[in-house]
Amino acid sequence: MKRRVVITGMGVMSSLGHDLDTFWNNLMAGKSGVSVIQAFDTSEYTTHIAAEIADFNPEEYMDKKEARRMDRFVQFAVAASQFAMKDANLDIQKDTDPERCGVYVGSGIGGLGTWEEQHKILLDKGPKRVSPFFIPMMIANMASGQISMLFGAKGPNSTAVTACATGTHSIGDSYKLIQRDEADVMICGGAEATIRPTGMAGFCALRAMSTRNDEPEKASRPFDTDRDGFVMGEGAGILILEELEHAQKRGARIYAEVIGYGMSGDAHHMTDPDPEGAARCMSRAIRDAGLEPSAIDYINAHGTSTPVGDKSETTAIKKALGDHAYQVAVSSTKSMTGHLLGAAGGVEAVITGLTLHNGKIAPTINLDNQDPECDLDYVPNVARDADVRIAMSNSFGFGGHNATIILKKFEE
Repeated sequence: MKRRVVITGMGVMSSLGHDLDTFWNNLMAGKSGVSVIQAFDTSEYTTHIAAEIADFNPEEYMDKKEARRMDRFVQFAVAASQFAMKDANLDIQKDTDPERCGVYVGSGIGGLGTWEEQHKILLDKGPKRVSPFFIPMMIANMASGQISMLFGAKGPNSTAVTACATGTHSIGDSYKLIQRDEADVMICGGAEATIRPTGMAGFCALRAMSTRNDEPEKASRPFDTDRDGFVMGEGAGILILEELEHAQKRGARIYAEVIGYGMSGDAHHMTDPDPEGAARCMSRAIRDAGLEPSAIDYINAHGTSTPVGDKSETTAIKKALGDHAYQVAVSSTKSMTGHLLGAAGGVEAVITGLTLHNGKIAPTINLDNQDPECDLDYVPNVARDADVRIAMSNSFGFGGHNATIILKKFEE
């Protein structure tokens, strides 16, 4: 039999909060984390807004010297992992074999801020002034590396870099590592920090982001007729996955069980999604979980608030679930958190796990005029009480990378 895998700890860094209670309460209240960007002057940009973490002090989670040697995305990952480990009440050195504990934390873009700063130094002062920490700070795998060093995790250690599917791929791959007995514990998820001049300029050039600058809190509006693009977010979402018996032996609190994982590639276009690929991904996850489509109660949608993407995902859900699609509650929490790119799947897996654990579904806010071509139940504007048994979380990335995980309300 395949080994069962459960979630025993979660940690977030988000514009909606730095701890699970604050984060969850803000989601339930339908609060937007979007505001005018404070990090740099956006006057020449078409977009001036983002879901920025304005009050983050890395020295609350590491000493000053360590912080200076980490890019902001790594700082987010390290902070969220500390929250997750504390939430799981797990000490790797005492509670498990360090060689059976791994780390799999991804980032879609990595150390963009470090790259910007060091490139400017190169141009202004020459190559001899570039920091010796430039490469170790910038590379996307350093979140996994730093977390493993912090906790002494000597098991499988890897990083996914699959754009906006990164976090979900990281969690799904970690689930499979435990399931096939290559680890007992995995610290997994995603981290991102791209609210930077270059990052914003690139996405503005793509015309992918909302320009509703006069109403930041209403800018991210998935499935709404008046949506005009996504809103950038930043932060991290980290989960502690454990093999069931390992968790039970140490008396761990269990949020939910991971039961399915699907992956697919669109083989279609760099940036425009193909609903066939997304539907295939969901179907693979459902098959991996040993379920029928009718078993799905809730979907945390990728739901980015782009005109093409939301329509494509709606079509994909219908292809994967058939008529049952109209019976499923679907919400896009990006309406509140913004789009955290490589961290999105991690944060949204946390939300999906809390949905199962708490029996409440987070709303899709700003859904005032539902697009007729997006005709599912998107839990508009107000949180909903619901006995969710089986939940799905979708992530789709540039390049046609698709990932879906399925979580189940835990039952012994």
